[in-house]
Amino acid sequence: MARIAGVDLPANKRIDIALTYIFGIGKSLSKKILNDAGVSPEIKVKDLTDEEVSRIQKEVEKYPVEGELRAQISQNIKRLMAIGCYRGLRHRRGMPVRGQRTRTNARTRKGPRRTVGVKRGK
Repeated sequence: MARIAGVDLPANKRIDIALTYIFGIGKSLSKKILNDAGVSPEIKVKDLTDEEVSRIQKEVEKYPVEGELRAQISQNIKRLMAIGCYRGLRHRRGMPVRGQRTRTNARTRKGPRRTVGVKRGK
């Protein structure tokens, strides 16, 4: 089992898919990393040599992943809220940020329905 960027990659998967288990790496970036490292995407993780793992590790270090990327994203959201822009206000209120409708949908972002008044039984 290979460990890259603090993540244990699943041994029975192909390396191009296994790299997507790292937060911040998708399929296209995974293929680019493997191409730059000179590793075949068809190889399974358990068949990688230590030298191939170290080359992949060096390529992954060029990109913000895992904790570094999460910190960067949260700093960006805090900056939007601090400057008081529209997107920052939406984040602060816990509402959809990217223009989705809120009249009927958006329950995930808004939370459970708040009932107004008293529910009466008969």
